[in-house]
Amino acid sequence: MRRRLIQSTLAVVLVVIAVFGVSLVIVETRTISSSAQERVESEALRLASIVDSRLLTNEDVKSALFKDQVTGDKYAEIDIPGKPTVKVGTRPVGDVIRATAQGEEGETVRVEQPRSAVTREVGRTLLIIALVALLAIIAAVLLAVRQANRLTSPLTDLAETAERLGSGDPRPRHKRYGVPELDRVADVLDSSAERIARMLTAERRLAADASHQLRTPLTALSMRLEEITLTDDPDTVKEEATIALTQVERLTDVVERLLTNARDPRTGSAVSFDLDEVIQQQIAEWRPAYRSAGRAIVSSGKRHLRAVGTPGAVAQVLAALIENSLMHGGGTVALRTRVTGNQAVVEVTDEGPGVPPQLGSRIFERAISGRNSTGIGLAVARDLAEADGGRLEMLQTAPPVFGLFLSRTPLKAPLEGEEQERTVR
Repeated sequence: MRRRLIQSTLAVVLVVIAVFGVSLVIVETRTISSSAQERVESEALRLASIVDSRLLTNEDVKSALFKDQVTGDKYAEIDIPGKPTVKVGTRPVGDVIRATAQGEEGETVRVEQPRSAVTREVGRTLLIIALVALLAIIAAVLLAVRQANRLTSPLTDLAETAERLGSGDPRPRHKRYGVPELDRVADVLDSSAERIARMLTAERRLAADASHQLRTPLTALSMRLEEITLTDDPDTVKEEATIALTQVERLTDVVERLLTNARDPRTGSAVSFDLDEVIQQQIAEWRPAYRSAGRAIVSSGKRHLRAVGTPGAVAQVLAALIENSLMHGGGTVALRTRVTGNQAVVEVTDEGPGVPPQLGSRIFERAISGRNSTGIGLAVARDLAEADGGRLEMLQTAPPVFGLFLSRTPLKAPLEGEEQERTVR
């Protein structure tokens, strides 16, 4: 492309020089020839006036008198009736420029000049024109090289940027070149790089969230299936199988929820649901893990509360909080429901040491963990809560108290507001 730009620019300049150069040469040649002819005619008239003035005063007209009047390579002849011809200078040979003038006393003055003088002047003019044309060509080449570099270098940079995008490096360069069209391409590539970076981040985040969120349910499901294989009691098998099927449905809901949040975190499927059912479901699922750890999980507070949200998402948030208490907390884990304003609140607390003060304000950030965990669970729980219009907060650091706030759907049932403690060990 660079060579083509240089060649095209040079071709345009050569065409312009050819058109205007030839026209200029023709005009200058005619102008020089006309000027030489006018000078010779003017010289003849001047000599005729001198001869007239001497004849009127009866003075002699001799060649010596005109030696200083006819200079250069000019030649003059003066014919006076009844007198010999006066010749001044050396008569030129070959092609000449000739002019004749008639005096008032009947004399004839002829002036000649070699055309070679005109040819030399035309040659000098042509040389000047050729030098100017050469300078124009050199300037055009330099300009073409500079312009080609200005255009090809950005194109090379843009090609490298596109290649980096294709190889998986989505970093935008934010480099501009001062050429509107190229800057537009650079803007598009930078925008594409940012979109690709967001997509890659979302994919990595989805993989990490799915790995974290599915690990615990799959472990619990595996434990259920192990219990089924180790018992011969049909009622126990039926009960455990029913719970296992419920967990499989929850796993399906978890996967769908993660995919939905990955595509558009603002897309929610909130409905009105019974908060007690979700809490009891979580207690039942986590019961074996807490029994194995020699710990207890209890629930208390207002019953028959209906909240607005996605049951699967709320279950995942509670599962993340319960798992967090199992891994990092101690003693009894308590789930307490209460009402504040038009919101239903589920508080999850344990008897452990709590959250270090330096992590209190950053506990919901990704990759923030106090005990070598992934630091993903609480971040995902917060995102799930916010997707349905709720929020997850840390109400107290020691002992730790997490609060899940959900919009509440009031019931007219007489049991609303009745407080009853439910304990599962």
